[in-house]
Amino acid sequence: MAPLEELWLVRHGESVGNLAATRAEVEGQETIPLEWRDADVPLSDTGVEQAQALSTRLRAADPAPQVAWVSPYVRAQQTFALGTADGPAIPAVFADDRLRDRELGILDLLTRNGVAARHPEEAERRAHLGKYYHRPPGGESWADVALRLRSFLRDAFDSPATVGLIVAHDAVVMLLIAILRRMDEAELLGFAATNTVLNASVTRLRRDGREWALAEFSNVDHLERAGADVTVHPGSPDVEPE
Repeated sequence: MAPLEELWLVRHGESVGNLAATRAEVEGQETIPLEWRDADVPLSDTGVEQAQALSTRLRAADPAPQVAWVSPYVRAQQTFALGTADGPAIPAVFADDRLRDRELGILDLLTRNGVAARHPEEAERRAHLGKYYHRPPGGESWADVALRLRSFLRDAFDSPATVGLIVAHDAVVMLLIAILRRMDEAELLGFAATNTVLNASVTRLRRDGREWALAEFSNVDHLERAGADVTVHPGSPDVEPE
């Protein structure tokens, strides 16, 4: 088979963590009340419906993905399982830690208000460094995530498949686009400021020679056709524009 020439990037469906974080931000709370660790956060009821609706899009894929890589986090695993439950079966499926969500360290489970109130020094460092290079203590910067994704892509490009599917998280989708489209820091941040990776959305990149083109971004037509809610939950509070 020819080298990998098309990638489908899917963000997980709405999670109970998305709901809790959005509610905490709207209510002006400092912390996000969540009982699970990040890796174990499951889909919400709406997220389950979104993942089921995703199956109609994947069934219609032509050609269909021959390999899938999935974040080990529960919400991504659930999205993949529900989204592929009706087939066709993907011959090779791998969980890959390098596709996990960005780690926030001491800022985990804090809202914008919480970061400002409890770690004002980190808010100042972020303002100075910029959100691409700011690494919270115990966590990761976007640059750190990009580094592990470059490692992942080197392995993915060795796959004999021509079409691959990745089910992961909003930051992962954004950074994969940036890496494959060779965006620099300013281009990535400009794109992220005006574009949101929606829950259970489909983004596709196609390779033309050595270049990758963005064929489709954050498409949720399959949700609308199925009557599933389209949900907008931006990522961690120090990722989105202030």
